[in-house]
Amino acid sequence: MEYNTGAPIYLQVMNELKKRMVKGELKPGEKMPSSRELAVMYKVNQNTAARIYREMESAGYCFTKRGIGTFVSEEENMFENLKKEMAGELLANFMHEMRDLGFEKKDIIFQIEDYREDADHDDGM
Repeated sequence: MEYNTGAPIYLQVMNELKKRMVKGELKPGEKMPSSRELAVMYKVNQNTAARIYREMESAGYCFTKRGIGTFVSEEENMFENLKKEMAGELLANFMHEMRDLGFEKKDIIFQIEDYREDADHDDGM
């Protein structure tokens, strides 16, 4: 994983783990890597790995069983809510950037439709 210098590494790793949950790569109740394994996987300090799990646990994305490990949350609606939350953040950032470029809503919609039409021809979507 390549890190963006504009955001804290722990948030970037958390975001990556959340994406893996939403995509079904990390399933409800599945055991997650230990903090040590996480540190090695993402090439981060062990304290950073521990912080990632603390933050994720406080947000309800995972839970820890003392002496056993950290597990993906088993809450039924968590993944759908997480997917909507992440999509909302992406859209908010996109809209902010487009408006900073001087686009208005109708222009943004046109750009999306135009992009989609181009993509339909390029990659079979």
